[in-house]
Amino acid sequence: MFGFGKKKVTVELQAPFAGQAATMADVPDPAFSGKMLGDGFAVAPRSTDATLLVCAPAAGTLQMVFKTGHAFSVKTTEGLDVLVHIGLDTVELKGEGFTVLTQQGEQVTAGQPIIEVDLARLKQKGKNLITPVVLSEKSQVAEVHAITGAVSQGDTVATVTMA
Repeated sequence: MFGFGKKKVTVELQAPFAGQAATMADVPDPAFSGKMLGDGFAVAPRSTDATLLVCAPAAGTLQMVFKTGHAFSVKTTEGLDVLVHIGLDTVELKGEGFTVLTQQGEQVTAGQPIIEVDLARLKQKGKNLITPVVLSEKSQVAEVHAITGAVSQGDTVATVTMA
């Protein structure tokens, strides 16, 4: 009746690619660092990679793939909305350097490639490639525990307790 004994639902989110995991506060963009778009974590790709496969951080439904390929969102099987925003100000590229591999509405598995990115082209355009993974529906989230440091694609980076 009052939620006593109600089991808390947790969702584990994986690194969408290998790199350096960081907190949202470390993202050099006030919309992300100020958590205006929601809490979460970020991953910066390895500087040695020329291309990048950005993978689903959890299993669920691919809710949205932006036309420009710079971002996508997944609704996890637990109902958590997760936005993956590849780089900063990358919408300005109008799709240049992004190849969409999976279509909106499809069921995806954790670790399934969604977008292929030409990192060399984005670097040439002067884009910061840190990639925020945002819990876009703040009302769904009770707390987030995330790690920082070197991660491989598929490593659990955050555990989210749903509200």
